[in-house]
Amino acid sequence: MAHPSANSKQSPPRHSVFRTKSIEQAIQDTEEPEHRLRRDLSAFDLTVFGVGVLIGTGIFVLTGTAAKNNGGPAVALSFVVAGIVCACAALCYAEFASTIPVAGSAYTFSYASLGELPAWIIGWDLVLELALAAAVVAVGWSGYAVSLLDTMGLHLPASIAGGTEHSWGFNLPAALLVVVITLVVMRGIKLTSTVTTVIVAIKSAVVLATVVVGLFYVRSANYHPFIPPARPTPSSSGLKAALIQVITGFTPTSFGVMGIFFAAAVVFFAYIGFDVVSTAAEETRNPKRDLPIGIIASLAICTVAYVAVTLVVTGMQKYTRLSETAPLADAFKAVGQDWMATLISIGVVFGLASVVMILILGQSRVFFAMSRDRLLPEAFSKVHPRYRTPYRTTALLGTVVAVVAGVIPLQALAELVNIGTLFAFVVVSIGVIVLRRTRPDLPRSFRAPWVPVLPIISTVFCLWLMLNLPTETWIRFLVWMAAGFVVYFAYGHRRSRIADR
Repeated sequence: MAHPSANSKQSPPRHSVFRTKSIEQAIQDTEEPEHRLRRDLSAFDLTVFGVGVLIGTGIFVLTGTAAKNNGGPAVALSFVVAGIVCACAALCYAEFASTIPVAGSAYTFSYASLGELPAWIIGWDLVLELALAAAVVAVGWSGYAVSLLDTMGLHLPASIAGGTEHSWGFNLPAALLVVVITLVVMRGIKLTSTVTTVIVAIKSAVVLATVVVGLFYVRSANYHPFIPPARPTPSSSGLKAALIQVITGFTPTSFGVMGIFFAAAVVFFAYIGFDVVSTAAEETRNPKRDLPIGIIASLAICTVAYVAVTLVVTGMQKYTRLSETAPLADAFKAVGQDWMATLISIGVVFGLASVVMILILGQSRVFFAMSRDRLLPEAFSKVHPRYRTPYRTTALLGTVVAVVAGVIPLQALAELVNIGTLFAFVVVSIGVIVLRRTRPDLPRSFRAPWVPVLPIISTVFCLWLMLNLPTETWIRFLVWMAAGFVVYFAYGHRRSRIADR
């Protein structure tokens, strides 16, 4: 039952860029036959989605490289710190997702709390973040897949395997992975969930085997010193320097007690992706109960996994000797267990495939929500009559990601994923505070604790991490946002569904 009086007193004028979409109307829109998605997901499915997107190269690569370059064995504590801070944002997401069980994640939350222009900004940001993240991960998957094929005696020409350091080549494996995953996502949320569950089971088994087998090769001497002495971090200059360094001249330190907290800024990016769980809100059977469980459970499981793997790899090999590219696999090679190194590579291949799948799923749902609100062409909000998925949106975005993954070298752009995600965290954290004030009457099946303190902590830490990103990343981000403003005022503002109402 809608309560227009509860929201109309606080809504800006119809032509304002800060006009809000009432939560009642957002939920009502999900029931329209041409836009209705199928509700097939449980709390278990959502947890699997979260684990599927969080456990990727981070657990096999970042755990070791962060130990070598930032914190030594104490990086295990950095993962705990980052996990706690990430939990602050996760609790905010959980409150929003259970209160507004509508596709779109931070975009939808912002529309209900901050207004249309902030919602457009975050939606435009998420489209870039998730598309670019899917392409980057697909390229990473291709590298591991080609390496595995080489060990099996199957050698792909460089011209179709991404090229070499000195020559360009089309990355066919990455593009094919995206095409196959796009087809799976288009066939239905249940099929996507089933495939993801199988993949997550395989890579979870690999992670568990890594920890169990690695424990037999841990040497206590490798943990000393657990917190290495502090030393200045080599500074960058120009656009490569972190924005905070450009503004203040401050240079962070590695190792030492403060190094634990600076390393937390590095390993925080291993947690990026849990927010994608909230994009499936509209396809969840009992979103008010299942969404908070899925978001928080997946984050807790992955934090334990990251800490366990970090303690094992720094116990197997002295942190100063860890490799930069494949620290976990090389640590097993150093103790004569080459078979485990191969098993880890298999785990990475499966792990990255599920990451790409969840990112494409999340991206298509954000785009779908924006087109349903007519901020983007409404044709993309139509769902398939049989599979009940936004098939047009998924096909379009899957094609774009496949082309980008196959053609463009993405290393220089990967940090745009980080700044985009952190920006979304900031908006959601602020939105929880705003919605508590503007709609105190709203039934909330899950309430984030310690509001406004917890959202403020989340906002401050995320802003700190954003300031630690390179200046050139900020410039690219602002250019993309400027393009978004042009699209909004030229198209979305006049055609918005809210304007008609």
